[in-house]
Amino acid sequence: MKKVAKDNLTRRNFIRTSTIILGGITIVPRSVLGRGFIAPSDKINLGVIGLGKQGSGLAKGFISETQAQIVAGSDVWTQKMVAFQNNVETWYAEKRDVNEFKGVKTYLDYKELIARADIDAVIVATPDHWHAINAIDAMEAGKDIFCEKPMTNTISEGIAMVKSVKKNNIVFQTGSMQRSWEIFRIAQEIVSSGKLGEITKVLVNVGDPARKYDLPGEPMPDGLDWNRWCGPAPLLAYNNRIAPEIVDFYPDWRFFKETGGGILSDWGAHMFDIVQWALGMDHSGPVEYVPPKEKGAVRGIKMYYDNGVEMVHEDFGRDFAVRFIGSEGNLDVSRSFLETDPISILASIPGASEEKPFNDRGNHYENWLSAIRNRSETICPVTTGHRTATICNIANMAYELGRPLKWDPVKEKFVGDKEANKMKKRKRRKY
Repeated sequence: MKKVAKDNLTRRNFIRTSTIILGGITIVPRSVLGRGFIAPSDKINLGVIGLGKQGSGLAKGFISETQAQIVAGSDVWTQKMVAFQNNVETWYAEKRDVNEFKGVKTYLDYKELIARADIDAVIVATPDHWHAINAIDAMEAGKDIFCEKPMTNTISEGIAMVKSVKKNNIVFQTGSMQRSWEIFRIAQEIVSSGKLGEITKVLVNVGDPARKYDLPGEPMPDGLDWNRWCGPAPLLAYNNRIAPEIVDFYPDWRFFKETGGGILSDWGAHMFDIVQWALGMDHSGPVEYVPPKEKGAVRGIKMYYDNGVEMVHEDFGRDFAVRFIGSEGNLDVSRSFLETDPISILASIPGASEEKPFNDRGNHYENWLSAIRNRSETICPVTTGHRTATICNIANMAYELGRPLKWDPVKEKFVGDKEANKMKKRKRRKY
């Protein structure tokens, strides 16, 4: 594995110094550069791991990116592999008029996909309990990574992913795409520039923490390798709600501790992320988590940053959103609104007003692809995804344990709590 990482690093240095100029066009033959290098004249070959609702949606988004092409997919469900292959071929024909496209190859075992030398980068869109395993294996094979959020299901997995990115010189994008949206960029600018004055409190409304799996068993559908689907998680009773045969809704695996982090993590990976960004805490996080005293509570945990800012998981009546409370004013932001009190704070931003629809969602995909070509950092790199996922994971732990937790974001350890430190990692089932 070390040899792969070293070879990739050598090739990436080579591209900066050994381009061939022919007729004004920069050409670096892939055969010269070897695996892991993208010539400016080449397309970035992508593989997708996890071909359900989110994976298929991401694939459709990447079809529009002409600097890349999807060449492979992997899933544990035969029907989804067939559907993915047919859909990709159809999308290429409709969106890019590529009728001669030879199609994608699909694999039951994702390790066969990442073993392909012609694949440059991998999109990880499996359920949360698989993210770290898929991504680290792909990074060890020299692939750049786009990983869905929340990035990990445990703290130790996030630490391992950060190390793997550094070790293998990987370009990593976390799928927290709100960082690419204009509405959140303006909110971040207002908060970080001090226009609200000193921030004292932040309210974050997202869904409930994770619960133990409690769905009844149902007959197993054809074509599904359920042992592989469960993978490192316990072997759960199959239920259509967590792994639907027909993908017309977002599956419920995200509600359960074994496979996700509840909607606290699923949407917290978006909204806590905006708080981290606006407060300049991308490399840190809260140092104390105080859950409500009521047993079974699903709202009310208070999280304190070292600078005294209090963040509360609270429904303040505006759907999934964030409220920043400052000494000079407040700001509410969600995917559908951006408002300040007083209004003059928002009005001070050129071209911004509460009446303006903020429709620009940037391009989270293109940001990653450009970073792959330039070997630069993305808008939501692995450290950012890890720190946000850590907030979600610790909040879930505090709700479960029902007691305050003190966290050292530098050492990434709980202070004086052996049980909590053991919960940073989970035992993986052999599958």
